[in-house]
Amino acid sequence: QYSPDSVAGADGQIDPSEVTFPGCSCRSSSCVAPQCPCLRLGHSYSGLRLVLPEQQHHQPFSRPVFECNSLCSCGDSCQKRLVQRGLRLRLQVFRTARKGWGVRALEPVPRGSFVCEYAGEVLPQAEAHRRIQAQAPEQPNYIIALREHLHDGRVMETFVDPTRVGNVGRFLNHSCEPNLFMVPVRVDSMVPKLALFAAADISAGEELTFDYSGRFHNFPGASREQSQPVEEENSLRKPCYCGSRTCASFLPWDSSLFSTP
Repeated sequence: QYSPDSVAGADGQIDPSEVTFPGCSCRSSSCVAPQCPCLRLGHSYSGLRLVLPEQQHHQPFSRPVFECNSLCSCGDSCQKRLVQRGLRLRLQVFRTARKGWGVRALEPVPRGSFVCEYAGEVLPQAEAHRRIQAQAPEQPNYIIALREHLHDGRVMETFVDPTRVGNVGRFLNHSCEPNLFMVPVRVDSMVPKLALFAAADISAGEELTFDYSGRFHNFPGASREQSQPVEEENSLRKPCYCGSRTCASFLPWDSSLFSTP
């Protein structure tokens, strides 16, 4: 079932459409930080693009991104509403030579542009583990486990499964040298939208990819994915066909998703 936005899982425990953030009282058509309380919480946009830091030596993880929401006074014309407006680019799902389905852009995509959301059912941890453990080895796994590392050492987890309900993002392939990167963007509540932005200028016809491990634009320590998995786990790993110079030969692996929580 196609859905442009994430939806509550079958158990209904987490509702991504619930509005829990208060709105701003800004009257401008484009809110500015630090005056706007929404934007004061984290990083924002410059025009219609996410500004990418060239170096992150002093900030090992990305800052959070918040948009103005449905309770804000600034209105729909506010330029700080980007991901919530949904897909605006012309994309095409196509059959690749070795990787099954893939997605490519039918128009040039400037660096920092929002491309699409990775939408699906938002699940609690227990249900995500149950679904993963119920999969047969030959079945594709679409479940994304997003981990956000907070300054006080806590880790916030979000699980999104587009297997049954999702959007075009479910067809995006992994690459060890991707041209997209994923950013959690919050609009109405603490349940983030998994937004994919262009990491470089992308040409029309170029396949769109992101790093399933989440290491791109973060330090390698940002992911639990093992760089050298133990030999007995190799049988569970799927080969990577991205063809990049730094290809790791296998798709990213997170053993914690396949063990009992």
